[in-house]
Amino acid sequence: MAGRGRASHSSVLAVCLLLASLTACGGPSAADTAKAEAQRVLDQRAAAVLHHDPAAYAATGTRAPYARLRAVPLTAWSYRLKSLRRSGGTAVARAELSYRIAGYDQAPVTSGRTLTLSTGADGKWYVESDRPEKKSAEQLWDQGTVSVVHGRSSLVLGVGHTAAVLRGYADLADRAIPAVSDAWGTDWSRHVVLLVPKSLEGMAELLGSPVSEYRGIAAVTTGETGGSGSAPADRIIVNPAAYGMLGSLGKQVVLTHETTHVATRAHTNAATPLWLSEGYADWVGYRGTGRTADETAPELRGAVADGNVPAALPADSDFGFAGDPARLARAYESGWMACRMIADRWGERRLDDFYRSVGAHGAREGAVEDALRKVLGITLERFTEQWRAYLGRQLG
Repeated sequence: MAGRGRASHSSVLAVCLLLASLTACGGPSAADTAKAEAQRVLDQRAAAVLHHDPAAYAATGTRAPYARLRAVPLTAWSYRLKSLRRSGGTAVARAELSYRIAGYDQAPVTSGRTLTLSTGADGKWYVESDRPEKKSAEQLWDQGTVSVVHGRSSLVLGVGHTAAVLRGYADLADRAIPAVSDAWGTDWSRHVVLLVPKSLEGMAELLGSPVSEYRGIAAVTTGETGGSGSAPADRIIVNPAAYGMLGSLGKQVVLTHETTHVATRAHTNAATPLWLSEGYADWVGYRGTGRTADETAPELRGAVADGNVPAALPADSDFGFAGDPARLARAYESGWMACRMIADRWGERRLDDFYRSVGAHGAREGAVEDALRKVLGITLERFTEQWRAYLGRQLG
């Protein structure tokens, strides 16, 4: 009996120790609790943005940036906490912001954010600041209060511009969309979003790149979200300084060019050389304007007149914004002339088919060669010869 008692006592003690161990291992740690509380306040903040509830937003901490983005038509806004570094009553959170613009984004735009939080007298977490994560691009509302203008098929978001100025961008975009569809077809969203920052510096911050890369560049298109659902559509980001120096035709050509990138995005990938993607966008941009080759390709015309006909189609490296402006211009003009030659000799439909065929290849090696053979029935060597001769006839 005594032996059985000791065994029973030992068993009870072992069970108790095991339960204590399991309880200690299974219970939430202080770090886990802090993360859960931080995620909770971020969820509340996101819900306040979507429900247009400034009071609920203010209850989570700083009012910024809600006041700056409240005019943006959002259909989704959420944060996913990636890490939390706590020191006493303060913490630094790294989070992924995910959002969609109503009527334009079919998939979310994501952006890395760094948020500082602190605990209040009630022991709850509150957001003190919300800024772009290191090496992440800014969002437009990081630069100021966003104004919004709706076009027929376009949305223009701007900082530091009047509604009349933004309306001008929307009108140009609304004219670009049917022009692009007439050339490319209608198998794309036929909607565009334009971001118009206050300055060149603002443009560079939105792109997360040095200012020097975009000086003199009127606009660029950057992949974001939407389109086919499997390929990114885009934001057209304007450099107001360079864009403002263009005449009415130039402004329309630029927006039609950038809109073409939006339309062709699902068929543009690593297989597509820049001479084709940029050349095709220029071809659509100038299509129907009546501009001659001499008028559209002045840098290339000068080179041809001097006997310097390019030996080959431009490489991707020739399209660097931070390089020699004349070299960049010749690269764009060379791509445009190549696409123009295809449209002139084989027809516009074949040009579209060629573009799609290159993208369907999936990898750069052999993509152009295969598409030339399948769609145009020609080798790259022969195509290059004909293109060089075309330059001589059109620009000589």
